[in-house]
Amino acid sequence: MKRKLIAAIGIAGMMVSIAACGGDKDSGDSKGSEAKELTVWLTVDAQNNWPVLVKAADAAVLKKHPGLKINHEYYGWPDKNAKLDAVLATDKAPDVVEMGNTEMLGYMVKGAFAPLDASKFDNSSAWLDGLKASVTYDGKTYGVPYYAGGRVANWRKDVFAKVGVKSTPKTYAELTAALDKVQKKEGDKFSAWYQPTRDWYAAMSFVYDAGGSIAVESGGKWKADLSSPESLKGLNEFKTVIDKYMHGDKTKDESDRYIVYGQGKSGMIFAPAWEGATAAAKENDKTGKLAGNVENFVMPGPSGKNLPVFLGGSDLAVPVKSDAQALAAEWINAFTGPSGQKGLMAKGNLPNNKTDLATLKNDPATAVPATAAESNWFVPMAPGWGQVEKAQVLQNMLQSIGTGKKSVEDAAKEADAAIDKVINNS
Repeated sequence: MKRKLIAAIGIAGMMVSIAACGGDKDSGDSKGSEAKELTVWLTVDAQNNWPVLVKAADAAVLKKHPGLKINHEYYGWPDKNAKLDAVLATDKAPDVVEMGNTEMLGYMVKGAFAPLDASKFDNSSAWLDGLKASVTYDGKTYGVPYYAGGRVANWRKDVFAKVGVKSTPKTYAELTAALDKVQKKEGDKFSAWYQPTRDWYAAMSFVYDAGGSIAVESGGKWKADLSSPESLKGLNEFKTVIDKYMHGDKTKDESDRYIVYGQGKSGMIFAPAWEGATAAAKENDKTGKLAGNVENFVMPGPSGKNLPVFLGGSDLAVPVKSDAQALAAEWINAFTGPSGQKGLMAKGNLPNNKTDLATLKNDPATAVPATAAESNWFVPMAPGWGQVEKAQVLQNMLQSIGTGKKSVEDAAKEADAAIDKVINNS
């Protein structure tokens, strides 16, 4: 789930107001425990897809606090962030707010959220690594993982069957051998693997698989790492994929990947788990051949292990200006606890913890995304990461590599320089 870091979090009024609150002075353990009202902001995903889970969390909290009034407001993603930025500069902040996990960092850096005691939340010791990273800053926890979404490979069984491949690959060598056969048969107007060049989520999976990283921390400072031998190895492999199997527009990002796949121009994609099924939906399948003919599988990596995937998802946070922080923490735990995770999994989401994730591996219907999510990575939790994303440093580097404008080494060196200029700036 791609959540853009909102540049508006830096507005002066919001920051001055938050600073006046004293930031980390209160951990939320007792503040507002006797409050009479609780305001919860969630996205429309909860309103439309699992409202019963919201009601169950309300009931659990009301049982302990009879007479408490719980208000709910629901927003689309862009609307929610614009509204949040505005109210954080006032005294009308919500008590609980849903955040995309890539949105958390900028708000944590600016002191917008209250620190929480992770030990008070069910299964916190088993939170998925990528989600745990998204709520952690400077050694403190500022949110609770809600649910996750990962990436898988998806291919057309008919296209690969034509070249004699009838089962999904278990190794990277098996995958590339199958892709080579498809590419040879279909020709250069067809992408055996449609892999958008600017898709940094996929490219960085190759980097992390090779032992590299976007940036590393040492002594409290971050430094770009894309020019390390390990990172270059991953970037070179990504370039090989682009050169051999991607015959579409090499200046595009992944936003319309499922549409291109549905047009029958590709044999395979590596994408969020929903994209294959969406491409095969009647309104997107322009070939009439995808329904019942696309198959998810765990993406093998060149390292011999499963390719680590970017773990998207949502977190729940308590604004530092909330007057009901203790009750907010209770509501979050009721919503994200064992029963809530069970309900979320029933709706096709990945849970926030490894314990529940393991149960999904035993079900053929969920084994692929659950297994893929076990190996995951997340963005550097550096104060200036939002500026790196805003400048699209990684996307521009990858386009230079994919189009041949720059060598892998030169493009990585240029990206490192751009990252180093801002990554430590809050």
